[in-house]
Amino acid sequence: MVRYSKPRAGSLAFWPRKRAKRIYPRINSWPESDKTKILGFAAYKSGMVHAIIIDSKKNSPTKGEEISVPVTVLDCPPLKVLSVRVYKETSNGLTVLNEVFDEKIKEDKDLNRKLIIGKYNKENIIKSIEKELDKIKKVRIVVKTQPRKSGIGKKKPEIFEIEIGGSNIQEKWNYSKDLIGKEINIKDIFKEGEFIDVIAITKGKGTQGPVKRFGVKIQTRKAAGKRRHVGSLGSETPRRVLWTVPMAGQMGFQKRTEYNKRILKMGEDGEEITPKSGFVNYGIIKGGYVLIEGSLPGPRKRIIRLRSAIRPYKIPIVPAEIKTLSTKP
Repeated sequence: MVRYSKPRAGSLAFWPRKRAKRIYPRINSWPESDKTKILGFAAYKSGMVHAIIIDSKKNSPTKGEEISVPVTVLDCPPLKVLSVRVYKETSNGLTVLNEVFDEKIKEDKDLNRKLIIGKYNKENIIKSIEKELDKIKKVRIVVKTQPRKSGIGKKKPEIFEIEIGGSNIQEKWNYSKDLIGKEINIKDIFKEGEFIDVIAITKGKGTQGPVKRFGVKIQTRKAAGKRRHVGSLGSETPRRVLWTVPMAGQMGFQKRTEYNKRILKMGEDGEEITPKSGFVNYGIIKGGYVLIEGSLPGPRKRIIRLRSAIRPYKIPIVPAEIKTLSTKP
């Protein structure tokens, strides 16, 4: 008799499937860069529209023709730099060597919801860091979002790190030191037509069964017991249930990264792409925005981390030629 076999049901590429620790992600890996620059940004997901663009892909059968593509709209209020944090290499990995804060950080009422700032002397910290530049391995800026300048309708900011790219520690330190207390915009970091990585927390779906969570086949109507079940939980040996058996549990609300998403357009006036009634379940984009080709993880109002491509395509940056942009549903 022929042995019956089939591929397993459901991918085990991401395991364990637990809920994320917080609603905005932490970036653990940053690309290498010879140029001294900021390697990331963040924005709020507003909604989706569709655009008619000229297909510029090299081997595409519709190259040079007009095609319709889905577009995700991100609300991009400027980020404010709170501090510069320098790291040194130890036997246990990267460890914070020192940090320089903005002197006006205590005047920000929104930050009182997130941080407790003690006494410090900015000039003394800068001098101590400059004496130990040979120990510095990484330079990162700590920024906060400004949701009051967006259409999301919240006050409490998100705080996270963004790495400074470059090959010279002295240049990276001088560059980041001048950014303290200033605002940075997405146009200062990325260009139209550039490919970037997108990191976000996906839409949470709560506890789901094995059929929806792993895509296992529903049992026949004559099956004993349950129908939306995996049937057998495993073989007699070994005498335990393996972790690879599809079972019910948490689905969604997990950190996911999507590589090489193309920036179609960036602008400073959100009214250009906001529907007359505003984006559903979001509102109106008050300031800067960015249009990214395709879909992005997460629901509306979720913060999306943007990063310079860590495995970029070896093609030149060519801005997309947009013929029409429709904001109708």
